[in-house]
Amino acid sequence: MAHLNWSDPAKTPLVVDGVTLEYACFGPKPDQAPTIVMLHEGLGCLALWRDFPRLVSEATGMGVFVYSRQGYGQSDPAELPRSIDFMTHEATDVLPQILDQMGFQRGILFGHSDGATISAIYAGSVQDHRVRGLILMAPHFFTEPGGLAEIAKATELFETGGLRAKMQKYHRDADGAFYGWNRAWLDPQFKSWNVAEVIDFLRIPTLAIQGREDQFGTLAQIQEIDDRSYAPVDIEILDNCKHSPHLEQPAQTLAAIVDFAMRLNRIEDEQVEIS
Repeated sequence: MAHLNWSDPAKTPLVVDGVTLEYACFGPKPDQAPTIVMLHEGLGCLALWRDFPRLVSEATGMGVFVYSRQGYGQSDPAELPRSIDFMTHEATDVLPQILDQMGFQRGILFGHSDGATISAIYAGSVQDHRVRGLILMAPHFFTEPGGLAEIAKATELFETGGLRAKMQKYHRDADGAFYGWNRAWLDPQFKSWNVAEVIDFLRIPTLAIQGREDQFGTLAQIQEIDDRSYAPVDIEILDNCKHSPHLEQPAQTLAAIVDFAMRLNRIEDEQVEIS
């Protein structure tokens, strides 16, 4: 399989099942160093990570690959409505093709919010020994009344406040991006959504990051990882921080990521002598 052009993404489009997805690459290529694959939140996209992918690459020395899922950023629009299992579909049907096309050899899945859930579902559902670690920032494994209430509030902000105008700066189809996320989460059937069982199948180290004041999820989401994972779990709870640690507490968030990534690299590089 021909891999993406790491140095010039414009030369090799990322196309999955006929859908063109925008992407960007930072730092060394996958055949030169481990890669961190970044998956954005429910209303995010490549651009909304701002300069964090570059900072992560520079601080870790690893390559960073970031993309916008279908319906977000400058990727092709998505058909609506999304099914309530859209995160599982993304993890098991779409992400494997993306990792193959980008030439992924070994590294870390790093997801934020919905992107964290997708990362965890992938690691717990797809056998892929290339994935050596997970960074889950503000993940969701089950619904909570407070989080659903915040998503309902977002509807008013989008329709009568300034959220639509803000999203139009970053998304080719702002309405599709918003309603694809909003209506899936507010579907009455979604109240019983729960994918926490994937944690039982994780066999790689996990770094879980969450703001103590996260408005979309309580610390019960992080506790679920700690209670159920058979593999090591590092937990970083950030004070004075809501749903976006990389924007609200960037220095602490980056430091936690670097420490986790460097420890994984040391384990990978360790030479064990057998006498």
